[in-house]
Amino acid sequence: MRLEDFWGVGPKTATRLRDALGESAAIDAIESADVRRLVDAGVTRGRATRILRRAQGGAGMDLLATRDARNVYDDLVGRASSYAITAHAADRIRVLTPLTDREAQQSRLDDVVAARDAWEELTDDERTAVIDAFEAYDGAESARPAAVRAALALREAGLHGETFAALDEIDEGALADAASALEALDAGDGVARGTDEELDRLRDRLAAAEELEGSAFDVIDTVRERGVRDLAEFRGAFVEYVASETDLTRGEVTAATADDAVDAADFVSTSLRALVADLRERVDKREADVRADLEADVEEVREDVERAVEAVDDIAVALSLGRFAAANDLTRPTLVEDGLAVEAARNLSISDPQPVSYGIGTHSLSSPTGDRVAVLTGANSGGKTTLLETLCQVTVLASMGLPVPAEAAEIGRFDSVVFHRRHASFNAGVLESTLKTIVPPLSREDRTLMLVDEFEAITEPGRAADLLNGLVSLTVDRDALGVYVTHLADDLSPLPEAARTDGIFAEGLTADLELNVDYQPRFGTVGKSTPEFIVSRLVANARDRTERQGFEALASAVGEEAVQGTLSDARWSK
Repeated sequence: MRLEDFWGVGPKTATRLRDALGESAAIDAIESADVRRLVDAGVTRGRATRILRRAQGGAGMDLLATRDARNVYDDLVGRASSYAITAHAADRIRVLTPLTDREAQQSRLDDVVAARDAWEELTDDERTAVIDAFEAYDGAESARPAAVRAALALREAGLHGETFAALDEIDEGALADAASALEALDAGDGVARGTDEELDRLRDRLAAAEELEGSAFDVIDTVRERGVRDLAEFRGAFVEYVASETDLTRGEVTAATADDAVDAADFVSTSLRALVADLRERVDKREADVRADLEADVEEVREDVERAVEAVDDIAVALSLGRFAAANDLTRPTLVEDGLAVEAARNLSISDPQPVSYGIGTHSLSSPTGDRVAVLTGANSGGKTTLLETLCQVTVLASMGLPVPAEAAEIGRFDSVVFHRRHASFNAGVLESTLKTIVPPLSREDRTLMLVDEFEAITEPGRAADLLNGLVSLTVDRDALGVYVTHLADDLSPLPEAARTDGIFAEGLTADLELNVDYQPRFGTVGKSTPEFIVSRLVANARDRTERQGFEALASAVGEEAVQGTLSDARWSK
């Protein structure tokens, strides 16, 4: 396989990766979903993420059949990655994709639920220990020893259970020695200083000798200042001075002195050059011996080291997803063959939302069962679009093998999720592009979920009702599932037997003139848009008399008595 064979890797990106990493290493980075290596190679993080998503789960990404569905997915992985305990874990979460295999979904759910439970069981001190361990790992320049130290910190914190099972069998004492050895071996300029006292002494002596070699004329002047009268005295004074400056014995210096020098300058430069060469050879030999000993220490526990390095990254991802699940009170969904149903579901994009129960298809929860399509009607600003988004969030999370924001959920198999938000435009191009996006998944033999919001916003109401009738019928005929939000319920032809109409109702205004909505749909009932409530609020909030008169004219059109009644109720409530 060539780099250009990967989705999103064009000639420029391929050249950049080859120059920075080489063909083989770049392919390995893509196949192992290593965002960090791609970014370090000069690929922007956004492009790297998109490339890896397709490389890791191209078929899974096909689930997201519309731009709005992909936006929901992007929002979810962004939210999940914000709970990551390492930068690498955040990168790995960003490239998680929907899974096409049920066993893979169940397996990831097992891991994330176990991680959520493990995180919730930790004390504050234990959580701090975990975060500190991973922060140290995240900030380390050398990954292997830092990963081993992180693994040891997790063990020292007393963390056990399924999430940490990969660390259960490691020999902590041997692994600690291996960590020290790895830190010594992974130093950028050879074996790390402080590893071996003899090696450090030899390095210091070599450095001192090199400094003297670099200032040979100063050495000559210093030795002559000692009052030497001939070459023999000069030799002795030189040996004494160099020995004192390098912490070498007189014998070690004498062994390196020149025997056939023609003058003092020749003697000093030749002698110092020989001394430096001898010391460098001794340093190299000592370093080789120390390195061999260190590598032997690591080799003795190589399996534990590799297990720790691999486990720490996996544990970081699992705990990050567990934190996401714990913070948002996510629960494990039941994965079924057909149907989509939620009990007390919440939208993750809204702070403190009213939980909602809803369902279509065959399921065992409290909502009506057996209907392939629901036509959702009701109040303006009544949460209909939010409900569609909630169903999309739940479906996408479950497809990724992640818990969902609901007390209970049953999620069927889907090949395509068609989530279409309201886009207000009567432009013929918008209608055509919308139909070309949402109809093909229904036309194939895919298991499709249709979540379509106010289709009438892109064409005139009469024709929109005809098109919506067609979409509802096609959804039923194809044995797909769908929820269609509309204000045209009264204009629709009789729905197919496998379709129902639900309604969301506004019950007036609060004392603060906010719309008082019961966001829980009422099944089998057409909801009303209740424009009088909106007009009532506009009348009450008018900035001046002229503006108020304009809104009062609208009140007459929608029902002045209803508007006055709404305002009266709000004032009485206040």
